[in-house]
Order: sequence, then C-alpha cells, then structure tokens
Amino acid sequence: MDKKSTRPMPTEAGILAFHERCERFYPADAVNASIVQQRRWYDALCAEFDAPSPEGLTRRDERVAGRTPVRHYRPAKVATETRVFYIHGGGFVVGSLESHDAICAELAHGARAELISIDYRLAPEHIWPAAFEDCYAVLESLLADDRPVVVVGDSAGGNLAAGIVLKAKAEGLSGIAGQVLIYPGLGGDLVSGSYVEMAEAPGLSTTDVAYYRDVLQAPAEDSLAYPLRATDLSGLPPAYITGAHFDPLRDDARTYAARLAQAGVDVTYREEPQMIHAWLRARHMSPGARAGFRHLVHGLAQLVGTE
Repeated sequence: MDKKSTRPMPTEAGILAFHERCERFYPADAVNASIVQQRRWYDALCAEFDAPSPEGLTRRDERVAGRTPVRHYRPAKVATETRVFYIHGGGFVVGSLESHDAICAELAHGARAELISIDYRLAPEHIWPAAFEDCYAVLESLLADDRPVVVVGDSAGGNLAAGIVLKAKAEGLSGIAGQVLIYPGLGGDLVSGSYVEMAEAPGLSTTDVAYYRDVLQAPAEDSLAYPLRATDLSGLPPAYITGAHFDPLRDDARTYAARLAQAGVDVTYREEPQMIHAWLRARHMSPGARAGFRHLVHGLAQLVGTE
C-alpha cells in the first residue's frame, strides 16, 4: 500500500475539495522548493481564495516606528473600544498583509471591532527573534493609548500571539483582553501524539513543521518561541483556542488549552472534527469550516465585548 493511501483524511466533501484546490497552487512538497518559489506559490494560493470585502469596511496602511507595516481594518459598525491584533500564519516563511486580508476583513466585520494586522519580518532572511520582536513592538504601540487589545494568530501567527502574551505578562504590560489561537504551533514533541498520528495529514505534515522550526532557528529552550515550554501560565488573559483534528499541530492546541485551564485561565477550546490545517481559507466552500469560522467570530466577539 502506498504512503498516500494510508494518509489520515477527513470525509467531508467540502474540505476535501478545498485541499485538492490548494494543491493546484501549493504542492504538498512545497518546502523542498526555494524560498522565492514557496512565496510565489503561497501568494497565488491566497489570491485563489480571496473574497469580497464586507460592505462599508475601510482599510488604512501605515508603519509602526517607521519600520513595520500594519493594516487597519475598520468595519462599518464598530461596537467596542477594544481592538484586535492579528498575526498571520505561514510557517514564519510566507505570508503578508495581502495573504490574510479577506480573513482579517471578515473577522473585523463579524466582531464589530477595529482590527490591525502586521507584516512581520520573515525567515530565513530574518531568523528568531525578528518576527517576535516586530509583533511585540506593534502590541506595545497598540496598548500605548490605553485601549484594550485581543491578540489573534493562526498557525505560526498563533505561536507568535501566545509568545507575545507570555512576554507581556512577564513584563507587566497590561491591557490584553484576550488571546485567540487558531491551529497554533506551540512547540510540541515531534515524535508523539498528533505529530505521529497526523504526520502525513493533508495540508501540513510533521516534516513541514520540522522544516519551519529549522528555518526559524529559535532556541529549543526558549518558552517565548515554544510556549508549551512555559512553566507558569497563571494570570494570562482569557483564551479562545481552536484546533483541527486532521493536523499534526492538533495536540499543541489541546495541550495548551488544558494547561491554561489548569492554571486558572478562562479558556474556550473547540476542535473542528473534519478540518485540516489552514481551514480558515475554506470558510466559503466547506460546511465544517463555515461553522468553525462562525464559532471563531463568536469567540472573538465575546473577548472584545460585542457579544
């Protein structure tokens, strides 16, 4: 039996069609290509899943401290002073303001909150802690005007979101109203649990995760780079964490949610039973992704105070 035939696969037709569509633009072995080629493929993939902007939503681009590009999304109806800080995924290697533009627009609209996304520096040109430093600097700038912030990130962005929240706690930085981690990579053991069970899952493999860690070059003992290594999670802001069943990163989300709860943090954890990594992009073609996105928006709205 060949390797592909033993691959763990969901049964929902919509997510299978999504995965097939993705591989037309971004092949399963993309990490074997040059960084330039990976970014070209990823940009094409993101463009394929672009979506119309919510009516009345406006965008404004600027640079924080004259260096880091950010984009402000303001929906037609804003119902809270709390803002959302979104950190995109892409293995620390690909992604930009454009790659997650439609996702950010829909999250801002759904939560009725202003959202700010970041174009942090990417590896391998900029290894650890460049992306982390960019994200933390933007967080500090957002909190400087005394309005609360909910930090959100998907995949590698979920890693960065969890890390900057940990650093903010360590440094006594106040004003973080919540954290939302979407299929985050948090530094789990690559040789056990979902990293073994879902090693060849569609959309992301354990080999891919190892590659992205190697490219980032973060010290293995650094709990800001690998939040599952943090020894004290008490006192962190409330969290909404969502994982995908068919994802090697699944147990990172499960374990972190459980550890936060054990530390007394208010946590909502939702695992999408038919979803694969990066299911956010499937929200307009998969019933499971549509439901997951609806719950995500509701969880975010609760944290920003609009529900």
